[in-house]
Amino acid sequence: MSRRKLLSTDNKYSRGIVVVCAGSKKYPGAALLSVGGARAGNAGYIKFFSKSRELSLLVVSKYPDVVPISELKGQRVDAILVGPGESSLPHIPKVPLVLDGAAISNITKKQTRSKNQIIVITPHEGELKYLGESYLRSLQNLTRVEKAKKIANDFSVIVILKGAGTVVATPDQRVFIDEIGGAELATAGSGDLLAGLVASMLVDVKNESDPFELASTAVKLHSKAGRLAAKKFKTVTALEILDCLPLV
Repeated sequence: MSRRKLLSTDNKYSRGIVVVCAGSKKYPGAALLSVGGARAGNAGYIKFFSKSRELSLLVVSKYPDVVPISELKGQRVDAILVGPGESSLPHIPKVPLVLDGAAISNITKKQTRSKNQIIVITPHEGELKYLGESYLRSLQNLTRVEKAKKIANDFSVIVILKGAGTVVATPDQRVFIDEIGGAELATAGSGDLLAGLVASMLVDVKNESDPFELASTAVKLHSKAGRLAAKKFKTVTALEILDCLPLV
């Protein structure tokens, strides 16, 4: 499991274009971290979608290679992230879609998705509440693997259930359990990095790569970065993990 091997003929468009819609006035850091994660994946071109000029300026001042956009219609795009810190997007093309945080609730709405669209959700246990209280009750007494498999089957999505031994599950019941990541990943913003990385990896679906393998690779790279950060630094935050992502 690794990033796509670059070809001598590749350009930024052939590598893939990911749109990140994340962050808010309350959670500006979510925009920076998710974009940071996206920059460490397969994509050669990252666009940041926001109606907020202030948020866009914040992102571009940190990452001058990222292109800010305020409209999605007409944009060239191969994968999209909605959330963290943002819960909706007015127009979603039929490309692989990653939903994090409150945006996970969109899978309960039929109008969110196009037919056969690949959707990946990245909740931790606490974010399962976005699936609804009654549905949450149906998950009681299930193991983490059973929860991930049930959600994947019920909503026809790929589930990345974050936590100790992150679980990736598909509607056809394939499962990957991460054995690399440790407690160093349990820090604010770590999941934002992962969401951006997952979306960036998914741009390679256009080359007929398996979305399950791409999602699992993102989890593995994220965990490797956490382990490396724990070796390099006495204290690990999302920023140390971000620093290590391009090194794994």
